[in-house]
Parts: sequence; structure tokens; C-alpha cells
Amino acid sequence: MQVWHVWNESAGHPLVLLHGGSGSWNHWVRNVLPLSEHRAVWALDTPGLGDSELPEGAEDADDLAEPLEQGLQALFRDASVDTVGFSFGGLMAGFLAAQQPKRVKRLVLVGVPGLGLSNNIPQMRGFRVGMTMPERMAIHRNNLLAIMVHDEAQITPELLAMQEYNVARDRLRRRRIARSDVLLKVQKEWTCEVHGLWGERDALYEGALHLIPELLSECRLINFDTVQGAGHWVQFEAAKVFNQTVLSRLPIT
Repeated sequence: MQVWHVWNESAGHPLVLLHGGSGSWNHWVRNVLPLSEHRAVWALDTPGLGDSELPEGAEDADDLAEPLEQGLQALFRDASVDTVGFSFGGLMAGFLAAQQPKRVKRLVLVGVPGLGLSNNIPQMRGFRVGMTMPERMAIHRNNLLAIMVHDEAQITPELLAMQEYNVARDRLRRRRIARSDVLLKVQKEWTCEVHGLWGERDALYEGALHLIPELLSECRLINFDTVQGAGHWVQFEAAKVFNQTVLSRLPIT
């Protein structure tokens, strides 16, 4: 079972949002309402994350393109749709666009890994069995600041609770493709136009953002935008700029 969330369905011109690893649709919590003023917004709980079931045998992004296509077929039949993929969701979208080129009308990649550039984040900490809730919250705070957001003021009790809710439902435990350069290979199969949108302070790409447009030279990369002062989770940390940029790059046609 796949769980999709939709806003303003009657508006048409569907915009599909694919969230990041150890997340759910709520990675887009600051985006769905502003974007849905203009488009029907469909946000998926990725299979194996959030409330969507883990397909049998699925372990990584390449295993999820087929289930994603099945969900899109059920919703939109054979129509191509504008797709925004954040981080792990961008990996999944990349495989989808390679395997089902007619499905993706326009693709926005947001802070995606799989380009062979991602930095290691040594500050990340893991959880141990038997931790108290305050101890878990301390680790969430540490990890959010290490990899997701640049401004510590963004880390509120509500955000920590959301992170705990998401991490506890992550059943995709063997993800490895993010550390590879797989998107550099599959981009050759994309036929859609592509837009890049990154936080300028993305910890995964510190010192390497300027290399990305050249690495994506074998697809139809139309724009590569960076948002000043924002970290990896750019659509949360700089939501207003992010929303405006997405709408300007994906005008209704």
C-alpha cells in the first residue's frame, strides 16, 4: 500500500513531491500549501518510509522506481507529471526518469546525492537500544544540525518531534546508492528538462556545489539555482524562496 497526500486536487497540473531519506511527506510541510495555490500537489510517503509499506525485497532507491511508477499509473494513468525529488527522493526520481522517460514531464533535483561528490558527515550519531526520549532528542538535534539545516534556530521542539516520528518509521535500512555516482550514469536516459535547486550551505556538498552543473552535462539541465544561507533541507529552511523558485521553473503549460 502506498500513501499519497494531495492538496487542491481540482486545480489539475499535478506536481509530485518525493521526500528524503528517513522522512515522509512532512519534509514538504512548508511547501504544500503555497505550491497548492497554483497546482494540485501530490506528496508521497516513499515505500518503506512514513505510512507506505515496504515492497518485498526492496532495499534502496533503484528498487523503488517500479513501485513508484505503479502508484503514478494508478493516479495519473499514462500522463507525464512534473516531479520534485529531494535528496533520496531525487535518487528515486532519477531512476524513474531513466526507466520510464515518458512519465516525468520536468524534473527538479533538490540536494540529491548519487553524484559522486557527497561529503562524509562525521558528526552524525546513532541510536542505542534503551535510550531515553531526552537522549533521543539530543541525537536528533545533533543530526539535524549536522546534515539537514544550517541555522540552529530552525530546530524547534516541533521539528524534533517530527524527526522522531519519521526516523522511527524508516524500514529502508540498507541504503548505499547515495554514496555512489549512479545519477551520472542514468542521466543519459532522461528525456525531460531538468532543474537543480540546492541550499548554498548544503553539508553534503560543501566546497563542491560549483561542480554539479558540469557533472549533469549529459542531461537537459536548464537551470541550477542555489539558495543563500540554506542547508541541505532547503525547502524547509528557505521555504519562501524555494516555493517561488519551483513555481518559476515549472510554469503551468
